[in-house]
This record gives sequence, C-alpha cells and structure tokens, in this order.
Amino acid sequence: MNLDPVQVMMGPDSMPNTCPTTSNGDSKGPWEDSKDIHENDGLTKKPKSPKPENAVTIAVSSRVLFRTDIEQKVYEEKGVEEYLRYQIQHENEPLAPGPAFPFVKALETVNIQLRELYPASEELFDIVLVTYNHAHVGVRLINTINYHNLFIERFCMTGGSSPIGYLKAWQTNLYLSADAQKVQEALAEGIAAATMFMPDKQMEVSETQLKVAFDGDAVLFSDESERIFKAHGLDKFFEHERENENTLLDHGPLKGFLELLGKLQKKFYAKGHRLDCPIRTYLVTARSAASSGIRALKTLRAWGLEIDEALFLAGAPKGPMLEKIRPHIYFDDQMFHVEGAAEMGAIAAHVPYGIAQKYTNKK
Repeated sequence: MNLDPVQVMMGPDSMPNTCPTTSNGDSKGPWEDSKDIHENDGLTKKPKSPKPENAVTIAVSSRVLFRTDIEQKVYEEKGVEEYLRYQIQHENEPLAPGPAFPFVKALETVNIQLRELYPASEELFDIVLVTYNHAHVGVRLINTINYHNLFIERFCMTGGSSPIGYLKAWQTNLYLSADAQKVQEALAEGIAAATMFMPDKQMEVSETQLKVAFDGDAVLFSDESERIFKAHGLDKFFEHERENENTLLDHGPLKGFLELLGKLQKKFYAKGHRLDCPIRTYLVTARSAASSGIRALKTLRAWGLEIDEALFLAGAPKGPMLEKIRPHIYFDDQMFHVEGAAEMGAIAAHVPYGIAQKYTNKK
C-alpha cells in the first residue's frame, strides 16, 4: 500500500470531500442553521480560550482537520489564483472531516469534562488551526468549523509563509500536518510534530474517551537503540539493551506530549476518576518484553510517566492490535507500520526517523 500524506483511496466507503448542501432553494449555507441555533439559544455560551502558557496547545493543519483533496488538486493543476477563486466560490460549502477530526473532537470532549471538574482552571487542550492559505479562505474555514460545532478560536493563516515561527510563538506542544517537510522543520526546532495520513476506510473510535497510542523508539524515546538495530542487526540490538538495561533511554519527540497527557489524567484521578478517566494512553512497540522491554519500562517509570497499556509485540504486526485499541491517533516512526495501521482503518501519524536525534539535541 503506497500512502501519500492525506491521500484518500476512493471507493464506495470513502467520505465525500464536502458535506451535503441544502437543496430547498434557500440561499443559506448548511452551516447557517446550526449557527442560528447557537445564536438564538440564550443558554448557550462559548467558553473562553485558555492562555497559551497554561494550555496544551495542538496546532492542526487545515489539510488534516478537513478533507481538501479537491481543493489541493485545483491548486496543483491551476495555480494559486484559480485556487483562491475556487475557495471563495465554494465558501458556503463546508468541508468534510479529515484524519485529525476525530482526534480534535476527542480533545474537546476531554475539555468539557475538565471544565466541569475545574471551572476556573486553564489547564486544557487548545486547538490552533494552522494553514498556508490566504486570509480570503478563512471564511470557508470558519463556516466549516461552525458547521461541525468545533471550538477553534485561534487561527494562523500564513499566506504561503512557513508556520514554524508562529508555532513557537503559540507555545505549541504538538503540530499535525500533511506537509512532511514542515513536520521535519518543526521537529528540528524542538516542536513535537507528525505527518498525518487518511486511511482507506476510517474505523469508528470512542466518543467518550481520548485514546492515544505511541511507538517507543524514535517516538517516546530517542532513536539510539533504533540506530543500533539498523546498523548492526537484531542480535546486536538485544545485546546492547541487556548491557544498558539500567541506563535510561533519552527522550524522543513525543515524550513531552505523553507527559502532558499524564498531567491531565492526574487531574481526573484527583477527583476519583481513575477508572473512568476520559484519557487513555498506549505503548505499542515492536520490542520484545523479555529481551528489551525492561529498559523501556524502567525509563518510563524514572520519568514518572504512566502508560495505561503496554503492548510488546516482538516484531508481530501492529495493525491487529491497533484495530482492537481503535486510537484517535497512533504515532510511529516507521512508514510500514503507518501503512499497516491505515490498512486496518486506524488514524496514523508519521514521526520521521532520523529526526529524533536532532530533536534531542535541540531540546
């Protein structure tokens, strides 16, 4: 299976690029009914966005939050001016959900529960929509966000410029994009980032619990052991891990994000919600438990991090495990694991191998 970022394998189960529009002759767009309901409901009040220094900030590209494959084709084949005209002509048509959409909805579900338990706290997820688009396209994006009832108040529309500097200004904790080059640039600057992919057929995920799954080496941990395996093979890798069993692994690009998830989990635990916590984390690694798992577990324990479930697969395919977990997002540094996850319908995000060491040095 050959995956391109946010490439969609069209078939009978594929989602249309845009949501259905009204057909009653009314000039109002399909999002406007939803908008009117909120504006006329005196009991409905949108919460305030948290300050960036207090929040867990997730920057999401418009190309992974929404399906923009048709728009992208217009841009690639006809150029930027025709692309802008197309977006303005279709700004009354909300875009369909993309691969990051279920993840963002799950973040918002967690926020609702955090606000109920801690009304005055700003320790929440905060979503920033990041796009290369010109500001003219912002109208369609805002209409789409309102149509889907998303709470995204912060936009960053760069008009073709690199978003990396803005990500640092937003104090971004995770950046999700369809642009692999920009993901590498973010990682090189010490910002956790991954390239997202659209599976052939997206599996159903929980609407009440955020599930996040991580690979180990070059994702949560540095790529030290991964480089030993690639250079010298499996036997040398096992030998290296046995000799360094009590030496902690260095941190990888996504360690900080897991740490933040754990911090929010503890807020639920403090209110008696350990067993029904709306955040659940998973380690899904090709490591063998007996041969190389001890070092990984000791490292997590020394960091003070709890993983709810740890799966040591000893080289077995990860797809079936991910089909069972049904994560909102799964991070891996190996493309064949990302492709395997996508074949099962899981939402996978690629953390480029070889960038982890640059990330470690930057931090």
